[in-house]
Amino acid sequence: MSHQSELISDDIQGYLAEHERKQLMRLLTCGSVDDGKSTLIGRLLHDSKMIYEDQLEAVKADSVKSGTTGEEIDLALLVDGLQAEREQGITIDVAYRYFSTSRRKFIIADTPGHEQYTRNMATGASTCDLAIILIDARYGILTQTRRHSYITSLLGIKHVLVAVNKMDLVDYSEEVFDNICADYKELAKELEIEDIRYLPLSALTGCNVVHQSEHTPWYQGLPLMETLETIEIANDANFEDMRLPVQYVNRPNLDLRGFCGTLASGVVRKGDEVVALPSGKTTRVSAIITADGEIEEAHTPMAITLTMEDEIDISRGDTITLVNNRAEVGNRFDANIVWMDETACLPGKQYYIKLGANMVTGSIAKVIHRTDINTFEKHTDAKQLQLNEIALCEITTNTPVAFDAYSKVQSTGAFILIDRLTNITVGAGMITAATAGNQNQNRVTEEERQARFGHKPALVNLTGEQATELGHALERKLFERGCNCLLLEQNATIASGPLGEIAEAGGLIVLCLESQAAVAGGAVDINSDTLNADAAIELLLESGVLV
Repeated sequence: MSHQSELISDDIQGYLAEHERKQLMRLLTCGSVDDGKSTLIGRLLHDSKMIYEDQLEAVKADSVKSGTTGEEIDLALLVDGLQAEREQGITIDVAYRYFSTSRRKFIIADTPGHEQYTRNMATGASTCDLAIILIDARYGILTQTRRHSYITSLLGIKHVLVAVNKMDLVDYSEEVFDNICADYKELAKELEIEDIRYLPLSALTGCNVVHQSEHTPWYQGLPLMETLETIEIANDANFEDMRLPVQYVNRPNLDLRGFCGTLASGVVRKGDEVVALPSGKTTRVSAIITADGEIEEAHTPMAITLTMEDEIDISRGDTITLVNNRAEVGNRFDANIVWMDETACLPGKQYYIKLGANMVTGSIAKVIHRTDINTFEKHTDAKQLQLNEIALCEITTNTPVAFDAYSKVQSTGAFILIDRLTNITVGAGMITAATAGNQNQNRVTEEERQARFGHKPALVNLTGEQATELGHALERKLFERGCNCLLLEQNATIASGPLGEIAEAGGLIVLCLESQAAVAGGAVDINSDTLNADAAIELLLESGVLV
């Protein structure tokens, strides 16, 4: 099955030590529906003899029942294990497979191509070093090709292999391959990807997957497997900016208080002067402890425990950095958001924001612009985000946090948005920068009130014989919509000032049983003799009070 070594029979400890020293590469396959992502992974494992015999026999049996390749073995079934995936012949969830060669260890993620499951693709890509973007040679670049390429760029994946698949269905045409490569190079001008390589292959027949194919004598590059083994990724890590997000405070006895975590980036040495963020307290590193004992120096991505010379308060969720190279600290930043929920995002709504080990509450203050995946145009008139849409947004947290631009340090620049009621992850974000000029902005703006409550301030005059009953019913419906509303009974007054001014200043919808005041734009009159509560809601929508 997998890569064999003579050490397995002669020196198992030596084999394990050799295996541990191999460099690990994380990669994913992505692209449009039916471009052959699962088949490619299956072919990669099969041709490199990395499948157990019982696994292969099981796939052969499943191919008879669920396969899509006729009498041939359907290698896609190696990764498409869900019943729904086999019934439809598609990938729904992200499937991970581990394998190794004599040069490297690999964790490969098979991600879905359907637009409906774009969020799964973004999840699978978030930890990868390299992306294989498959393109069906018959159809060329499709919408999902563009979307996945854009997400790959957003997530900072530095290496991309554009694999033009199903070359056997176009007679291994060099012209078809060159045309698709030219089209993708035009697309790539809009992306920030450092290393893009192109190769023709056929996952079904094995052309250029593990071995060079005689069907493409015009292709002088390496086959896929050798390309994966030789791409240099060691220099992709950031060794300049030391960041240690604290995951746990270890207090085993009176003599040790250690701050545990995985170095997100950079190098830390014994004696370095460090600062805990967001508190800003400084101290020096007295010891660096690992599972193998105390060391003098640690680098990313090592898991370590730091002890400090001074007794300062450092908690889970804090970030330790060097004093002369600090992360940003603030409560407002701009970030690219990939929206992952069926329910549209609501600017102003409070979400949990999980940034590393730090969990705070906050909101999307506003959508700066939404990106059209087809044209990469920026639409500044977007008010909210629908499922799978991507936009640059302004984020506000209720307490200051330590963060970096995602392009600088991924671990301290990435976060997720979680619905506070359902605990569902609704969005993934990549920080671009601190919001300019807004770090100390405390004033609540009219736009923020409207975004939070979903309506403009208004005075609603209720008239007619059933005004009281309508008032209570309408107040209940507005309240259930999350509106900031208040029903004033007949002859009620507010001592602190004119009613209209209070409504406007507080962003209120005030329901009155008789006309008492007016706000900018005039009051809305609703007659209880002709309208019920549902019709009143429709009227408020038409009048622009509810947004």
